[in-house]
Amino acid sequence: MSRKYEICWHHHSDQEITMKRLIIHPRDHTTDFLTALYEGWSDSMVYNDKLTSKDVNHLFHHCSPNTQIMLLGHGSDKGLYYREDSHKEFFDNVIVGHPHRHWLQNRHNIVGIFCHADLFAKTEDLHGLYTGMIITELYESEQYGINTTEAELSLENVKFVSRLRQLLDEGCLLHEIPNRMLELNDTHSELTNFNYSNIFYL
Repeated sequence: MSRKYEICWHHHSDQEITMKRLIIHPRDHTTDFLTALYEGWSDSMVYNDKLTSKDVNHLFHHCSPNTQIMLLGHGSDKGLYYREDSHKEFFDNVIVGHPHRHWLQNRHNIVGIFCHADLFAKTEDLHGLYTGMIITELYESEQYGINTTEAELSLENVKFVSRLRQLLDEGCLLHEIPNRMLELNDTHSELTNFNYSNIFYL
C-alpha cells in the first residue's frame, strides 16, 4: 500500500473509514526509523505529507472508534509537529493538536510516539500509549546529560522501534507495553534506560 494518500471527501463523507489503523507520520528524515513501526501493514492508511487542520478533522470524524490512531514524529505538549524542510531546525506548525481534542478524547487506543507526547495527552485528557522524552539525536543526549554515541543512537533507535513493532504485531495490549518494553531492554546503557522508561499508558 502506498504511503501517500489523497483524502477523498466525496467517497468518505457519509461513511466511516474502517481500516485497522490510521497513521499520521509527517515526512522528516530525522524520524525515518519510525517507518519500521508500520511498514508492511496492509490494513492501515498512512499519511506522511502535510495535512491541514480541516484534513485532520475529516480523518478523525470519519474514523471508526475501533481504528487505532498512531501519531508519529516530532512534537511537544502542544501536539504532533510538521515542517516543510526537515533539514531546518524549526517546525512550521502543529499538525495534530488542541483543535482535534474533541475527536480524540473518547478513544483508548491512541499511540503517540513523539517527544513529550505524554504531556500532550495529559493536557488534552487523552488515553492510550504515549512516549515522554525519547532521545534520538546527539544534541538531545547532551541536553539531558545522557552519555551515548552516534553509533549507539543509530543502533538503539532501530532496536527500540523494532521491539515496539514486535509487541504490536503480537497483539500486546497497550497497557502492557510499557512493562514489556522494560523487559526487552537488554543493553541497560544510560540511553536505553532513559528511553525504555519513557513510554507510558495513560
